[in-house]
Amino acid sequence: MSISNPESRTAESSPRQEHSTALRAGSIGVLGILFFVLSAQAPLTGIVGAAPLAAALGNGAGAPGAYLVVGIVIVIFAVGFVAMSRKVQTNGAFYAYVTAAFGRKTGAGAAWLALLAYSTVQAAMYGLYGAAFSGLLASAGIAVPWWLPALVTMAGVQVLGSMNIELGARVLAVLVGLEVAILLMFGFSVLFRGGGPEGLDLAASFAPEAIASGAPGVAIMFAVASMFGFESTAIYSAEAKDPHRTVARATYLSVGIIAVFFSFITWMLVSFYGPSHVVDAAGAALESGDATSFVIGPIVEMFGPWAGVTAGVLLVTSLLAGIIAFHNGINRYLHSLALRGSMPAVVARTNRHRAPAVAAWIQTAVAVLLVAPFALLGLDPVLTLFSWFSGLAVAALLVLYMLCSLAVVGYFRRERVAGQHWQTLIAPALASVLLAWVLYLVVSNFTSLIGGSAETAVGLLAAVPVVFLAGVLVEIRVEKRVRILEPELAG
Repeated sequence: MSISNPESRTAESSPRQEHSTALRAGSIGVLGILFFVLSAQAPLTGIVGAAPLAAALGNGAGAPGAYLVVGIVIVIFAVGFVAMSRKVQTNGAFYAYVTAAFGRKTGAGAAWLALLAYSTVQAAMYGLYGAAFSGLLASAGIAVPWWLPALVTMAGVQVLGSMNIELGARVLAVLVGLEVAILLMFGFSVLFRGGGPEGLDLAASFAPEAIASGAPGVAIMFAVASMFGFESTAIYSAEAKDPHRTVARATYLSVGIIAVFFSFITWMLVSFYGPSHVVDAAGAALESGDATSFVIGPIVEMFGPWAGVTAGVLLVTSLLAGIIAFHNGINRYLHSLALRGSMPAVVARTNRHRAPAVAAWIQTAVAVLLVAPFALLGLDPVLTLFSWFSGLAVAALLVLYMLCSLAVVGYFRRERVAGQHWQTLIAPALASVLLAWVLYLVVSNFTSLIGGSAETAVGLLAAVPVVFLAGVLVEIRVEKRVRILEPELAG
């Protein structure tokens, strides 16, 4: 059984309708989707933001190994995820997969969780982006509050999100390429020089005892945060060239590249400082109030002041790339929900570029509503907005991963698909167990992850079941309204 894309049916059945709801099919290939995924990871942001925390609060020199552990877990999850993408083709991946297995109510809950995860992580990025941008302007003698560049950028992202997806992919390719280039330049320079004061020590970072040292749970949850967004490969299936192959290839490529890249760059940072000194260096950077110095400091030391300025600019563009990617992903979730009747039909309308224009406006409004309270209350955008919402996003996404893995098992058992037991049963079942373990680590270390109080941690975590239940209740109301209207329309 294969569930076809509802967008294509809408376009075929109503070619003269006043308002189109069709997305631009065949507009993006493997590399285009890969750049959307890599930009959602925001490589420079992930390294600069997570590396000092993973080293200082987590497992120290074993932090690079944590990325590989998480990469293995995500690869196992991706096996079932890809198998499902070949059967259920739509631009609302989690929503569609969970719906196909467990019905519309549970699927709606998953969709609302996805919207919570993507919206909060984008808002978190706006906080760090505003702080980084205002910091750059301050170095040039221009003082502006952090929320001003964030607000201006929201308007720019809204315009870009209303254009066709090819333009977005081109912009992201440039931004991602530049930030990856400077990190690789640093990484290979350390590698070819033979490391730092203690050389290149594989065992110190990748041996099982090194990974398990200290507080590995903290390092693992930061590694999960760095992987955030790889699943967006399936969101673009409605616009992909040859969706069956494109989504699968982009998913495996993105997971492999992300895990290896983050592990390699983090290992080079450990090598630069030395395994026995990296914890102290990371701790000193955190205590100084400028955690970015843990990564940018070595870059400046190796290449000169120009590299520091360049890295600062690229940190801003890295965040911008991630913001654009999540904007596009959220748009397509809203579009998919509207096509399936779980949101007002007007949300499914697309413009002349075949972009989900109405959904784009809704997404921008949500971003303003999430960011505004932190600006109005004068809260620190990094210590509160960025830390709190990124932690919440990770928790919500792990629940979605588990639901999706269980959905793969349920769907293929119901359809009684012969063979392929690894793809449809063993891998997704194993992924469910591994993801439950990772979720336990995240929840048990959540206060450390967000850097807030226990009360704040409980309040943020409570949002996950509340939002899921809200999605289910809204879907129940929608179905009840449909049942009432059907006899009237028939009459």
